[in-house]
This record gives sequence, structure tokens and C-alpha cells, in this order.
Amino acid sequence: MPNQARWLFFAALALVSYLAIHYGWLDFLANENQVASYLHNHGITGFLVVTLAGAAFTGIGAPRQLLAFVLGFAMGGINGTILSSLATAIGAAGCFFTARWLLRESLTRRFGHRMRQFDQLFRDQTLIKVLMVRLLPVGSNLVTNLVAGCSGIRFAPFLVGSTLGYIPQMLVFALAGAGIGSADQYQLLLSVVLFILASLIGALLYHNHRARTLANSVSDQS
Repeated sequence: MPNQARWLFFAALALVSYLAIHYGWLDFLANENQVASYLHNHGITGFLVVTLAGAAFTGIGAPRQLLAFVLGFAMGGINGTILSSLATAIGAAGCFFTARWLLRESLTRRFGHRMRQFDQLFRDQTLIKVLMVRLLPVGSNLVTNLVAGCSGIRFAPFLVGSTLGYIPQMLVFALAGAGIGSADQYQLLLSVVLFILASLIGALLYHNHRARTLANSVSDQS
């Protein structure tokens, strides 16, 4: 893509993102009752709209856990997990390619040291290492996506590792949302137990020296 076309595309993308934030186009995703009503009234079209809106929502850095909670409330624990994980994976892919095609030069100046770390650490066994980072309870999803896009790693293992790594936490929050939506104390209890287990696994990984190095490479701390 020629440089001028890239910058025009980036300017359009930045404008749309600004308008979405300024006018609250994605705010309905934080309201579980609105999402449930929209999905109920719009069928397949509603699923497509919510999926793409969820991808944009998480792609610009909004919490994927909130999306999972809302979709769990609206659709039930399993369906909410599937749709929120799919939307977040699409958002991650969008960030990855935006960084790779449009922002690589500017982000390399900003995150150059982090990208060198990322390339060194993720060159081998990319899928497993990305999965490990996604399971850790630290770091920034947005920064990870952008740094990965600007690095030299391959897209396929990044996407597969990310998607698999999202699922446990999405399941926890989707079950919590489903439990509140149906007043089901067992789903709420299961989500709490899973959250504790996920936190313990994350803590064990974090205290492992190799995992801690991976976390530092995608931390949003300067």
C-alpha cells in the first residue's frame, strides 16, 4: 500500500475512532439490558453488529472482561464466552494489522526497546508464549496487540495463541454475567471459583522468571 494511501486510511480510522468515543457509539456495549434487547430484536444482524462493535470496543483498549460480562448476561455463559472471545480476537487482529501496515515506523520509535524484546522472546514457540502472556493477569491487551504487529512475528500463531488465552477469563466473566442475569447462584459461584483458579495460575506464571520477562515485555509501564 503506498504511503499516501496508508496515511489516508489511518486518518479515516483515527477519525472514526474519535467520533465513536466522543459520541458514545459503543457505550451500549456496557449496558447488558440494551445488548440483550438488541440481540433479541435483531436476530442474525444483531449478532453481527454486536460482534463487530465488540471488536472495535476491545480493539481501542476497552476491557474485554466487561464485554464478556455483558454478553454472558445477554446470551448465557457459554454463548457469551464464544461471542466475546470471537469479538476480542477480531479486535486483536485489527490492531495487529493496523500496527503492521500503518504504524510500524512511528511505534518502533516509541516502543523500540519493547519490540526488540518481543522479537527475541517470541521468535520461537510464538503460539505458546502469546498464550502465556494472555493468561497472565498483568500487561496491556492493546499494547500487546500493537507491539506484536510492529514486530516480526507471524500473524497465525499470534491470533491462535491470543484466542486460546482469552477464553478462560472470558468464561469467568461471562458466567458471572449469566449468573446475575438469571439469578443463578451456582453460575455465580462457579465464576468466582474459576476466577480464583485463573488468578492462582496467573500468579504462579508470574513468579516464574521466564513468565515475568514475558509480562514485562508487554507491560504498559514505561
